[in-house]
Amino acid sequence: MKLKDSIRYLKGIGEKRAELFHKLGVFTIHDLLLHLPRTYEDRTRICTVENLEEGDSVCVQVSLAGGIRNFRARNGAQVIQASVTDGTGVLKVMWFHAAYIKKTLQSAEEFVLFGKVNFRGFLPEMINPVLEVSDKAGNRTGKILPVYPCTAGLSQRDIRNAVQNALTLLSEPIPDAVPLCLQKKYHLMSEEEAIRQIHAPESLEHFCDARRRLAFEEFLILQTGIVAAKSQRKMGSAPCFENVKCIADFAKGLPFALTNAQKRVINEISADLRREIPMNRLVQGDVGSGKTVVAAAVMFAAVRSGFQAAMMAPTEILAKQHYENLKKLFAPWNITVAFLSGGQKQVERSENLQMIADGTAGVVVGTHALITDTVAFYRLGLAVTDEQHRFGVRQRTALSGKSDKIHTLVMTATPIPRTLSLILYGDLDISIIDELPAGRKKIETYAVGESKRSRVEQFVLNQMNSGRQAYFICPLVEESEVIEANAVDEYLKYMRSGAFRGRKIEALHGRMKTAEKEDVMNRFAKGEIEALVATTVIEVGVDVPNASVMVIENAERFGLSQLHQLRGRVGRGTWQSYCILFCSSGGSVARERMKIMCETEDGFKIAEKDLELRGPGEFLGTRQHGLPQMHAGDLMTDMQLLKEAQKAAEEVLERDPELKTPEMEELHRRVDENFEKAGRILN
Repeated sequence: MKLKDSIRYLKGIGEKRAELFHKLGVFTIHDLLLHLPRTYEDRTRICTVENLEEGDSVCVQVSLAGGIRNFRARNGAQVIQASVTDGTGVLKVMWFHAAYIKKTLQSAEEFVLFGKVNFRGFLPEMINPVLEVSDKAGNRTGKILPVYPCTAGLSQRDIRNAVQNALTLLSEPIPDAVPLCLQKKYHLMSEEEAIRQIHAPESLEHFCDARRRLAFEEFLILQTGIVAAKSQRKMGSAPCFENVKCIADFAKGLPFALTNAQKRVINEISADLRREIPMNRLVQGDVGSGKTVVAAAVMFAAVRSGFQAAMMAPTEILAKQHYENLKKLFAPWNITVAFLSGGQKQVERSENLQMIADGTAGVVVGTHALITDTVAFYRLGLAVTDEQHRFGVRQRTALSGKSDKIHTLVMTATPIPRTLSLILYGDLDISIIDELPAGRKKIETYAVGESKRSRVEQFVLNQMNSGRQAYFICPLVEESEVIEANAVDEYLKYMRSGAFRGRKIEALHGRMKTAEKEDVMNRFAKGEIEALVATTVIEVGVDVPNASVMVIENAERFGLSQLHQLRGRVGRGTWQSYCILFCSSGGSVARERMKIMCETEDGFKIAEKDLELRGPGEFLGTRQHGLPQMHAGDLMTDMQLLKEAQKAAEEVLERDPELKTPEMEELHRRVDENFEKAGRILN
C-alpha cells in the first residue's frame, strides 16, 4: 500500500469502519501512521499478588486456587468468577459475558492476567482482565501495548490491528522531514524507525527515543517557518516615521496620564518606526491596560509622518467602539477617521472608500471588510490588528498586504505564556503592558455552589436597584442532552419568571443576526437594558462602565483565560465590581481553577495555569492560529527540545534559505503543509 491510499482499502477496514476512522481525522495510510498513541499499557511488568496496589494496571502470572463459579447476576449478565494465586497471595478475578474463559481456566496450568487492581476489603480483585496461557503469552501480554485516541464504535484492538497491517503492507519508504545532517548531529533515529517504534516499542527506552525524534520533527517544522518569517521581514523595507516625537504632543492632549508601561511600549514601537525595516510587533496587555491608547499614539505618528494608519477588529461591535474612541482622540488634531464594515449601507461604504482612496481619511477602522479587494489605500504605512487571536494567520497578514512598505502592530488582551509565544509569535517582537491605569479597583471574585443562588440573585438585584447593570454568561445557546449546562434561551425564561420578573433583561448570542446583536449591545450601553443573558460573544465587546456584576454559570466549562477575559467586561468604571462563578463540579481540578480565579487578576499567571491544565490545543485553538496539531511534542515539558529545534532551524535556513536542495525537499513540503504563514512566505 501507498501512504496516500485510503484506509478503507486496508485489510479489516471497509466503508463503515473507515467512517469511524474519519472522525479521528484519519483518512489515508499516512494519517493512520501519524495517529500516535496517547499512552501505553506496560504488559511486560510481572507483579506478585502480595505487592499489588489499588489502581495498578499490571500483569500477574498465576494458577487456579480453587473452583470456578459460573452464574448469572441479578441483571442477567453471565459471570465467570475464580480465585487465582502465584504463591504469594490470592487474587479474585471476574469476567462478564465471557463464557469461553472457563475452558481456558480449566485447560491451562498457568496463565498471565493483565488488568486494573481494585481491593474489596483486604483481597485484591481484577474485573475482566486480559487472559493468556503462560506458554503462549506475548500476543496480548508480555509487551508494551499502545493506547490510542479513540471514538465510539472503534476498539483499541481495531486501531492496533489497522496500524500493524499498514506497517506490514506499506510498499514505499516513509519520507523523512529531518535532513540526515540533523539526524546525525542531534542523535535522532529515522522517521520510519520512529513511527514503527512508537506504535510497537521494543522497550520503554525505544519508545522515548521514538517520541523524542517525532517531537523534534514537529518543532523543527514550526521553528523553520517562524525563523523564515522573521528573516523575510528583515529583508523587506518600510517607511521611516521621522516625526515620532509628535507622540509627546498627543500624550499631553489626553485627559489622563499614560502609565509607565504604556510609555515604555510606545518607546519600543517608536524605535521600530524610525527604522526602514518593517516593524512586526505584538503588544500584549490585560483587559483595561490601555492598548488602544498606545495604538492611537503610534497611529498619530503615522499620520503626522504623511501616511495612513488602519486598525482591524474581529467584530463590528468592537470595530465601532474603536472608531468612536479614535474619532474623539483625533478630533482636536483634525484627523479624519473612516469606518468600514460588512453591515454598512452602500452609500456610506462608497463615501468611506473614496476618503480612503484619496487620502482624506488619515485613519481607517473596520472589520474584515478592510481586507477586501475593493479597498484601496492612498498611502498606508501602519496596519494595526486588534484582538488578533480571533483572526486566522492569513487574515492578520492580509491587512499588511495592502501596501508594499508597511509597519505592522498586532494587539491582544489574551496574555500568552512565554512558551506559547515562542511558537505562535516567534516572528514578532513582543511588548507587554503589565500595568493597569491608576484608580482601577480590584474586581472581587467569588466561586459559589448552587446553594448560594438565592443570595447571589438578591445581591445582583441590589446592584440593579442602585443603578448598576449585570452580565449573566451561559456556555450554550440551547439546551443540550450531551452537556448539562444552562442555555441562554432557557436561562432567560427562568430569570424573567423568577427573581428578575419585571426587570429589563435581554439575550445576546452568536446565532443572532449582526443587526440584532448591535441593537442589544447599544441599548445595554445606553442603560436601557439592566442585564444581559449572553454567551461568550461579549468576551470582546463594547465597554459599559456602568456594568458592575459578571455572573458566569457552569464556570468549570470555561478555560481560565476565557473566564479572565469575561471578568474583564466589568470593572471599567468607578464602581466596585464583582465576578461570581457558579461551579457545579466538586472535582479537585475544578476547585483549583476556581481558586486561581479568586486569588489573582494577573492575566499572565492565569494563562500559565490555563496552559498547564488544558494544553496548547485548547488554550487558543490550533487551527485558528496556523499552529499544527502536536502529535508527539509537548509544549509544557519539551522546552529544551523546542530550543534545540529552533537552533537547528536557524542552521538549516542559513545553509539553504529557500529550502531548495533535495535533502530539504520534504522539510519544505511539511512546512508548507503544516504552517500556513511559513508556507505563504517560503512559496
